[in-house]
Amino acid sequence: MMIECYTWPTDNGYKPCVILEETGLEYCIIPINIREKAQLLPRFTSISPGHKIPAIIDYAGPNGAIVTLCESGAILKYLAEKSGLFYSPDQLLRVRVDQWLFYGSATFTTLAQQFGHWTLRSPVRVPVAQQYYESIIRDMLGILDRHLARNEYLAGSYSIADVSIYSDVHLHGVRDIGLSEYPHLKRWHDSIEARPAVQRAWSAFPAEIIHAFKPTQIAPDVKNTRI
Repeated sequence: MMIECYTWPTDNGYKPCVILEETGLEYCIIPINIREKAQLLPRFTSISPGHKIPAIIDYAGPNGAIVTLCESGAILKYLAEKSGLFYSPDQLLRVRVDQWLFYGSATFTTLAQQFGHWTLRSPVRVPVAQQYYESIIRDMLGILDRHLARNEYLAGSYSIADVSIYSDVHLHGVRDIGLSEYPHLKRWHDSIEARPAVQRAWSAFPAEIIHAFKPTQIAPDVKNTRI
């Protein structure tokens, strides 16, 4: 059966789409319109207790179990292990991947979202917060640029570590800050942007779906399926 991917076109929301396209696992997107608070409906919180996108349901999990899973980093790791791709079987190499996977999921995305809130979405302008989070994201872009000066990808070869950070660099680094000061990061970004699977994932949300979707379209209740 297809993996159900409950998501919306945000920085975190694109991540499972990318790895699903990269691995070739069969999936379908079930849009969760966070603009209309669809993530708060009980049918979705039964999948994602913290009412955050993305989340997945895999009806063909380990030993035939049905797996429901939220948190983008956990989803990336699960799908990479399921497919045997983009997450090395070598334990030492996995340590490197985990470091940047968790940095992307726990640090980079979290702070980039704060940057986006205070500089783009907040109805109240707070210059101190804007300046602070712009300095934070510039620092993070610099960290990545210096690391990528010595490495083609974040953990050696292309992996879920790169997927965990790419969407924020694409949305905020390219659009809001610019990468002219970060040439190594730009090289990394452009190489990932050119990947066919990434292009397919980022075109997975036609405008008509984004604008027309209503919260009542969430799939039936999946309570008690989680492992």
